[in-house]
Amino acid sequence: MTNELASNTKWYHGITRYEWLVLIIASAGWIFDVYEGQIFNLTRNDMLSDILGQDLGSADVKKYGDWFLGIFLLGGTFGGLLFGSMADRYGRRPIMILTILMYSVFSGLTFFATELWHVTTLRFLVAMGVGGEWAVAAALVSEVFPKRARAHASSIFHASSVIGTWLAAIAAYLVNTNWQYAYLIGVVPALLIVWVRVAVKEPKKWEEARAAAAAGEGAAGSFKELLTVAPWRSRAIGAMLLAAVGLGTFWAVTVAGQDLARERLIADGVDPAEASQKAKIAYGIIQTLGGGLGLVLFGPISARLGRKKTFILFHLVALVVTPIACFAPQNYTMLLIILPVFGFFTLGMHAGYAVYFPELFPNRLRATGMSWGFNGGRIVAVSVLLLAGKMKATMELPVAVSILSAFFLLGAIVVMFMPETKDQELPD
Repeated sequence: MTNELASNTKWYHGITRYEWLVLIIASAGWIFDVYEGQIFNLTRNDMLSDILGQDLGSADVKKYGDWFLGIFLLGGTFGGLLFGSMADRYGRRPIMILTILMYSVFSGLTFFATELWHVTTLRFLVAMGVGGEWAVAAALVSEVFPKRARAHASSIFHASSVIGTWLAAIAAYLVNTNWQYAYLIGVVPALLIVWVRVAVKEPKKWEEARAAAAAGEGAAGSFKELLTVAPWRSRAIGAMLLAAVGLGTFWAVTVAGQDLARERLIADGVDPAEASQKAKIAYGIIQTLGGGLGLVLFGPISARLGRKKTFILFHLVALVVTPIACFAPQNYTMLLIILPVFGFFTLGMHAGYAVYFPELFPNRLRATGMSWGFNGGRIVAVSVLLLAGKMKATMELPVAVSILSAFFLLGAIVVMFMPETKDQELPD
């Protein structure tokens, strides 16, 4: 009877005030985390045009734009691996504070960037904070919420990224060509540190893992154990490959929604400058609305179907819907109808990393394993980004994006070889 009642209980029933508070704080950090990443995508042409003294559409502006996206991915990888391991060793709270401080301060300093090396250095340092914050916050949410609510809470946490994208889109639209002010806004999340310091406690699971490590039962934050001991080794590799597909296709396929919208508007006779502004809204608001819904619903769907089946579903539908978004629209209105569906599946799968990755690793290796998966995947994603840049430079955009969507099939294959974690407790 108890099990029957438990299965019929709404996931949010019985969730404590503190658990909700942790979800809100973790989501706030992730919102600004995403803002820092997206604001460059939305303002890079104006920034590089000013710094290089060239037109918005020049080859150098495009080349360095892709280059700095690669720098961001590499910085996120380095920061994620470093701070993930530190979070397992020293605790979730202090490392969350450190990562938020990093991406806030160095984003604000971008206001003063006047040289390419300024941008290179600052984007790398911002990315370090961004890469580290996700794993710490996602681990915190998964460890605080009970098993029955974990997938839903983790999906909500990751879905809050949509607010970050919207904030970036609105900021980029409002500042127009005065891109510096969009980065100055990035200092705001530094205020979140005070709240984290006062409100967040270390999870009981991390305290237990620290005590076990002190007693000689495994080393907290050990990459050696993660990558050499079964079953963590195969799970770490699988998580990295799965995230590499998602991150690679995000920059190569999902973000292309903005370029598809701009090209569609120009083809319809809209002035290029106006088309560029409208495309920011089409991608940052319209497409991301569908993407946010996909992020929120990944958790409930995976709670019903299982983690693996849900990942496979999202990857395979993304494989199909991408060529439709590229070739089916005959006008801008049709594209606006398709973009939310395109975003639902191509972006929605990313919530699965926050839901699934914490369930793959034990307490002492959780943030380390999550960082290895999510941020280690960035290294592989850089190669996808570089490939996408070459393809888009030599092919028509719809053709290149459709071919790049084949990576979604690889993601579906990878997840077939990974364990199912639905209805299981977090590994000790």
